[in-house]
Amino acid sequence: MSLLVVGLSHRSAPVSVLERASLNADAQLKLLQDTVAAEPAAEAAVLATCNRIELYADVDKFHAGVAELSTLLAQHSGVGLEELTPYLYVHYEDRAVHHLFSVACGLDSMVVGEGQILGQIKDSLARAQDLHTAGRLLNDLFQQALRVGKRAHSETGIDRAGQSLVTFGLEQLSAGADVQQWARGKKALVIGAGSMSSLAAATLARAGVAEIVVANRTFERAERLARILSEGDDTDVLARAVPMDSVPGELTRADVAVSCTGATGLVLTADAVVASVEGRTGAPAVEDTAVREAGVREAAVTEAAETPLPGAGSAADENCPLDLSSVSSVPSGFSVMGEAAVAGMDAATLEQHGAWAAGGTAVDRTRETGRSGPEADAELIGALAATATRVGRIPERRRPEPVVEVPRPEPVLFLLDLAMPRDVDAAVHRLAGVRLVDIESLADASADAPMAADVDMVRRIVADEVTAFGAAQRAAHITPTVVALRSMAADVVAGEIARLEGRLPGLDDKHRAEITQTVKRVVDKLLHAPTVRVKQLAAEPGGAGYADALRTLFDLDQETVASVSRAGNSTTEKNRGPA
Repeated sequence: MSLLVVGLSHRSAPVSVLERASLNADAQLKLLQDTVAAEPAAEAAVLATCNRIELYADVDKFHAGVAELSTLLAQHSGVGLEELTPYLYVHYEDRAVHHLFSVACGLDSMVVGEGQILGQIKDSLARAQDLHTAGRLLNDLFQQALRVGKRAHSETGIDRAGQSLVTFGLEQLSAGADVQQWARGKKALVIGAGSMSSLAAATLARAGVAEIVVANRTFERAERLARILSEGDDTDVLARAVPMDSVPGELTRADVAVSCTGATGLVLTADAVVASVEGRTGAPAVEDTAVREAGVREAAVTEAAETPLPGAGSAADENCPLDLSSVSSVPSGFSVMGEAAVAGMDAATLEQHGAWAAGGTAVDRTRETGRSGPEADAELIGALAATATRVGRIPERRRPEPVVEVPRPEPVLFLLDLAMPRDVDAAVHRLAGVRLVDIESLADASADAPMAADVDMVRRIVADEVTAFGAAQRAAHITPTVVALRSMAADVVAGEIARLEGRLPGLDDKHRAEITQTVKRVVDKLLHAPTVRVKQLAAEPGGAGYADALRTLFDLDQETVASVSRAGNSTTEKNRGPA
């Protein structure tokens, strides 16, 4: 059996795809059940966060496993397989171990070094254990990943390389200002009472906000979070809970709102935000014209770039080398002076062609060129056709009008959307008086974040731990064979002692015990060096074949070895729990 992971994250897929592919709790449970029911997989675990969806499995066939896991991810995410496939990544064996250990250390997070992922890995393992989809391999893998992550945070300064997603989001909201000063005295609304929302509420409380209002669909959970915030020793924030239907009114009072729910639809629409801003300021909230015009200009540029240029081979008149129909369809038509300047010819030359195209009389250019007749006309028309074929229709070049930059008004409402799929309508970005930071803008802001030197230390820890984990797994693979060998040796000793007693019925207990002990010592000494050495060899890359060699050399029963392995798995699972 071999470890395989198939997934997508903020590094491989745009936020829009991650948003559509996100899995709620029920979908994760169904995905786990369907994965272990599939033929290639014996174990499964799902790691689903706001910026990654990964399916881990112990498979017996690589290609079949990749196909099955990819198909299951597509089915349960609701995104078609053909659309999802370009964004999927696959890791196998040691690369899969390296990937999870890197994730646990925060190296693969949107904000490098954040520690929230450890709690999410722990939850993922607990979910798989509750459904009995995690066996020896995934139990070992995820528990070791938790230990590696804790080691990285305790032995290095990886925490200094980045902050939690919440802290980073608040820094983006404050636009580079000190978060403590920016937050002091503000009123905050936290929508949701899960782990991320709770972290956001605690972070806001420590930052110095004056009041926190918690809204949640389950009012009891909102009350519990508000009580924890109010009773905290390190803050003096005023916290209270409200039902979800109070959010519009509370949003009117709030200075900053953080939303992170498991809702499949929008929690805050653009209309709701407009209403809250108008209720707060008394003035209508309008669309930011600077943002809108920038979008219009970008769309116009894109449309112009994608519009095909007219070619010489599409002329309505076979005698004319230009596509006159496409030119005449342009409302502005020809601008002879402007196009002549761009084409590098004088206006008279273009007029010559224009008169010919309109069926009129050609302009007499004998005085200017010293040549006359069809030959001169053909030469001029050919030059124009060559220019048009090369660059298409030549637009009139005008000096761009100067754009007056209109400063965007200071926001009166700050929104932080940490949900996936999004809780806040993306159209809110265009509203004046509102600053919205969501997962997509966080990804853009963190793309060029500087990496701390401690990251290199964490990478070395990950590399060492991957090597140690692989060695331990290979050594564990041969353990059932070694146990079966020693069990067979013990049976041989017991049989020989019984035969000796039949030949020497008068043997007293003292001598029988001495003989038995001597035979056991001889067998143990004979087996000690080979079994220790075979474990060492098996721990090395490519050492899996030593178990087969032992079974062949000592004629060990395969079912005996398998029963030892099953017994070990049962004991391991009984004694395990999340780290």
